[in-house]
Amino acid sequence: MTEPSAPPAPPPLPSAQPAGLVKPGYDPRLANEDLAPLREQTWSSYNIFAFWMSDVHSVGGYVTAGSLFALGLASWQVLVALLAGIVIVNVFCDLVAKPSQVTGVPYPVINRAVFGVRGANIPALVRGVIAIAWYGVQTYLASQALIIVFLKFWPATAALNDTGRYGFLGLSVLGYICYAILWVAQAVVFWKGMEAIRRFIDWAGPAVYVVMVVLAVYLVAKAGWSNISLDLSQGEHLGFGESVPVMLSAVALVVSYFSGPMLNFGDFSRYGRSFKAVKRGNLLGLPVNFLFFSLLTVITASATVPVFGELITDPIHTVQRIDTPFAILLGGLTFVIATVGINIVANFISPAFDFSNLSPQRISWRTGGMIAAVGSVLLTPWNWYGNPDAIHYTLGLLGALIGPLFGILIAGYYVASRQRVWVDDLFTLDERGRYWFRGGYNPNAVWAIVASGVPAMVCVLVPKMVLDLDLTTTDLTWIADYSWFIGCALGYVAMVAFERMSPRIAAAASPDRPDWAGAAQDAG
Repeated sequence: MTEPSAPPAPPPLPSAQPAGLVKPGYDPRLANEDLAPLREQTWSSYNIFAFWMSDVHSVGGYVTAGSLFALGLASWQVLVALLAGIVIVNVFCDLVAKPSQVTGVPYPVINRAVFGVRGANIPALVRGVIAIAWYGVQTYLASQALIIVFLKFWPATAALNDTGRYGFLGLSVLGYICYAILWVAQAVVFWKGMEAIRRFIDWAGPAVYVVMVVLAVYLVAKAGWSNISLDLSQGEHLGFGESVPVMLSAVALVVSYFSGPMLNFGDFSRYGRSFKAVKRGNLLGLPVNFLFFSLLTVITASATVPVFGELITDPIHTVQRIDTPFAILLGGLTFVIATVGINIVANFISPAFDFSNLSPQRISWRTGGMIAAVGSVLLTPWNWYGNPDAIHYTLGLLGALIGPLFGILIAGYYVASRQRVWVDDLFTLDERGRYWFRGGYNPNAVWAIVASGVPAMVCVLVPKMVLDLDLTTTDLTWIADYSWFIGCALGYVAMVAFERMSPRIAAAASPDRPDWAGAAQDAG
């Protein structure tokens, strides 16, 4: 199918934010220049590759990879689990990238074709709230690196780092200062628009690689290669049979870690000049890039044992232990930049589009992002992220919320609508519109959220709850590791089943509907 000829669009106004084309028939309650189909899609494979570099090269990613050693796995098993997990992420990212790249609209807008023009606010709100929480966590992690720089070059600030004497709501005065510096820095980059963000991530990811390689070479040279053991298992040594379920759990952890940016990857793939370019960027940025990153993580962590006498899996602490001004300055600032990169691409842009989708005329893309930034402070992330087990527990909960939304979107786009999207109908509240469904909501999608979201949440909350209350001695908390997969599978199955019992999307996507005269964007 092809779109009918239309008068040429006026050239886009000079702006740091690529503008969408708001057609005269678009309802202002659903459209603004940030949400409308892009006039021009210019991102190359390198831009997508750099996006993933910024997403991978963070303190959180390093700590998550390092935490797998505590599960009792050998280094080669950790590497296999990391690579298997990232390959799964690659496949799913290609799936979620296509509808947005083909139509040129962000994640919350493409959801209108599945949830309805009003129902799309449900996944947008869920994803936006999760992004707020992670925005605060990543900003807090980056602030810890900045604190190290302050303490090294301005020792007098050590007193301000005493939470007991100079603290409020669990954070020291110096902690607030560093958090505020990073908060403002991220806001400035974000405020300059998507092109400024693209330029930032284009060099941020490679810059971190340079520092990580230098750090690894320095530690290996100091320790001597013969003194480095790649067997970093901290837990009880596991036999092959015992290690298989643990490796599967590690694979699930990797997928859960990337589940957020994976879900709303359409916010970025929409800028891709072609779907082929996006897929190539994903391949380079995920399996290839992540494998090299994982090798650097293992080698660097291995070298900390002979050099410092203990295993250190946090790069910030590693740099701190080197205790030379240049290393602390270069390493600290680099990891700050790395975390700022992932925070902007994963946790700033998503709520910017999600909250703008709630009320396009009142909430612009920039306003939506600032709502997330302010909300991140109110959540005081430094309090609930202090537990060493919080990474695993939080990622499980995150996966439980995001998995169903992913499964429903994939089922709606690839199965129910067979990759057909009528773009103009994504922006109308006319009851004759294809995505009006019932009152603007697709009941099949709403019930699919309930049918998949509740079991996925139960998998995370109930096993730990009954164990903590001593209601059972059987530890079933491992189920939480698979919450994303459980939620995604149930969401997909539920959506397909409901659409077969009472077709909504399939009926809307029928090209021969007599009450509609328009054109479809056929991605098939």
